[in-house]
Parts: sequence; structure tokens; C-alpha cells
Amino acid sequence: MEEITHRFIKTNGITIHIAEQGSGPIVLLLHGFPEVWYTWRHQMPALAKAGFHAIAMDMRGYGESEAPVGVEQYTLFHVVGDIIGLLDALHVQQVFLVGHDWGSNIGWDVCRLRPDRIIAYVSVSVPFNVRAPDNSGINKAVAILGEGFYWNRFQEPGRAERDFASIGTKETLKRIIAGTFGRGIAPHNKELTTVFPVVQQLPPWFSEEDLEYYTKNFSRTGFTGPLNYYRNMHRNWELSSPWTNAPVHVKALFIAGKKDPVLQFPGVKKFVMGPRFRQMVPNLQNVIILEGYHFIHEEKPEKFNNELISFLTGLKSKL
Repeated sequence: MEEITHRFIKTNGITIHIAEQGSGPIVLLLHGFPEVWYTWRHQMPALAKAGFHAIAMDMRGYGESEAPVGVEQYTLFHVVGDIIGLLDALHVQQVFLVGHDWGSNIGWDVCRLRPDRIIAYVSVSVPFNVRAPDNSGINKAVAILGEGFYWNRFQEPGRAERDFASIGTKETLKRIIAGTFGRGIAPHNKELTTVFPVVQQLPPWFSEEDLEYYTKNFSRTGFTGPLNYYRNMHRNWELSSPWTNAPVHVKALFIAGKKDPVLQFPGVKKFVMGPRFRQMVPNLQNVIILEGYHFIHEEKPEKFNNELISFLTGLKSKL
């Protein structure tokens, strides 16, 4: 089987790094925070073996992709533009799309803005965010969870960067990824890293080699680009006003870990398991909850891959 290869694509005014493996219909994989393309290392060979062309990109600001300067360069329109530009550069009209965490948010935006380019979408961890007309999600979250909630603490330029630097890049990544981040709420007089769970021993699914790969990337790039996604949450709400209460009609699958902190956010589990999710995503094919936490595609790759490939293969046969 073909090995993973790498190349750089100039599009939408920046250079995007992609990793790819296999041949066949394209499955474009979007990572979240704090990840890079490498988070899909278990999915790419499985997809290639199943007859797909897996492409995992480093999102703008991450890994080996370019990191434009300025918070305003990381709006949903910039990032969705990168994805559409990548498809145009690859001369492909439609792809299967898979997104985790922030990549999941972005994937929903792609489906909402350019459904003509997506065959089907697999959202991991983060369900569809229905735009409310009265206030942004971040303002509501802070009102409910307090000013120490990590979304809010990430807003001030430089604050989270200084906080992460206080314990070092490697320890920050170790606590967020292997420690599953905890509740992500700091007391008023303390920084977030003081409440990140300390990891005494890495879990079986996340090796020292994996941690070193992430550390190498974030030591080079820093966290500002990735944090700028959070710093655009209110701006994205303002920009997306034309899509208030607009449904997504792309065929979709949702997969999450049973203990994923996202599902513990107020109202999220009720939304996922109730009728509202299906009303807003009428072609939602299934909701799959696996035993695990936030990084379910890394934690339970075999079970995750079985669900992912079964879904994609069923649709591939109709192309």
C-alpha cells in the first residue's frame, strides 16, 4: 500500500501543507485544536486500504501551513476559503469531508456555505451549531460557565500564550490531549494551566513519539494561529447572520466519545440525542457514541474506522 506523502499547495493567498495516502474518491480530513494533520494517522491507511484517497491538511496557522498575521485572518470565511481553494487547486469538484473539534465546526460551515462541493460529512465531537439571532455562542457560554471558561480565557491576545509558556509546549499538549483537558474552567485568580489535569503516564493510545511530533510542530509555530480561531468566535457569529437558523442538507454522520467534554456542555447532549439536531440536519444518517473521550478517532481507531468506512463505502457505491 502507498505510504503517506506530503506536498504544499498555494491557494487563497497562503501555502497549505497536505498529507495524502491512497487513491479513489477523496476524503478530506480537518483537524482541531491543538492538532495537526497527524491526528488522522490511524485513519489515513485504513481509508487508503478501503479504496479512498485520504488527504489531511494542516489548517492555516498550524503545522507546516502558512500562518497569516492578525486575528482577522482566521474568520470562518478565510478557513472555508482555504478548503474550497484546495479543492480547486486539486481540480476536484466534490469530496467526502471529515472534521474533528474545530475542524468539525469548520466542516459544518463548509456544508452550510458550499454544499455543492461535499458528497457527505462526518462530524467528530462537535455537533452542528445552530446560529441563534440574539447572541453569540461564546457570550452565552461565558454567561453560563463564567469568565474562567477556556473559550473566554483564549480571547485576550497573548494571555493563553503566556499561560502555556509557563509550563512549556510539551507539557501543555500533554495535559490537553492526554489529560482530556478537564472542564476547562479556571478560578478567577488563576490561569487555565493550573486546572489542566496533570498526566503522570501517557494513555496507551498516545505514545511518547506522538507527543514529540505535536511538540515539534507547536514549538516551531507557537499557539497564536490556532488560538485565533477562538478569537474569531464572536466575529464569526456576526458574519454568519444571513444563515441564522439555516439547516444543513448534506448527508451527515456524527461520532463522539461518551465522555467527551463537549457533550457535557450545557444543552449539547440533549441537542445531539433529541429531535432538534435532526431538524437542523435533515439528512443526518446516524449518531454514534463510542466509549471514550474527546479524541475518539485516536483513542478507539479500529471502532472509529469501522464506522467511518462503513458510512463512506455505502455512499461510494452510489457515485
